[in-house]
Amino acid sequence: MINAIILAAGQSKRMGKLKPLLRFKKDKTFLDQIISVLKLSVLDRITVVLGAEAETIKKSVDLSGTNIVINENYQKGQLSSLVTAIMDTPEETEAILVCLVDAPFITKEVVNKIINKFKETNSPIIIPVFNSQRGHPTLFARSLFNELLNAPQDQGARYVLYSNEEKILELQTRESGVRIGIDTPDNYKFHFGANP
Repeated sequence: MINAIILAAGQSKRMGKLKPLLRFKKDKTFLDQIISVLKLSVLDRITVVLGAEAETIKKSVDLSGTNIVINENYQKGQLSSLVTAIMDTPEETEAILVCLVDAPFITKEVVNKIINKFKETNSPIIIPVFNSQRGHPTLFARSLFNELLNAPQDQGARYVLYSNEEKILELQTRESGVRIGIDTPDNYKFHFGANP
């Protein structure tokens, strides 16, 4: 089983508005968009981690067909959400695909490519790469779950990547979307031509 984890629990302080609810298209939020892409892929399970204003997000996004996990400690940062999701992951999970809610330009083609490469190679970490730069989403095999659970709070999953460079498979892609993160109002305006 491959379980996608969408990290959508943060307070979105730099953006000033909840990132999961930013408009991707007229009828879709960032979170809607990512869920719809993942549902079209060969993934087995989708987990959405909510925290800040969880009830507002639940009312605004179609979360049907996903597993919702609430991170009560979302103020502690992204790693706390990942830990909450891993603790909720079924025992038969072979790997997790970590998706960030502020990286909404992922495609089912990239997701499928990552999963198929994992099934083919059993690589512990797979990262999509565009123009020699690493992007998202990142796959972690079960063998690294304990390291993720015990990573330093301030470094999170990055610590596990740095500690396991030799285990990383970089998957070349022609899709620039793997590199795009929307963190600030300026980022949003640049990519969407409007204020958030």
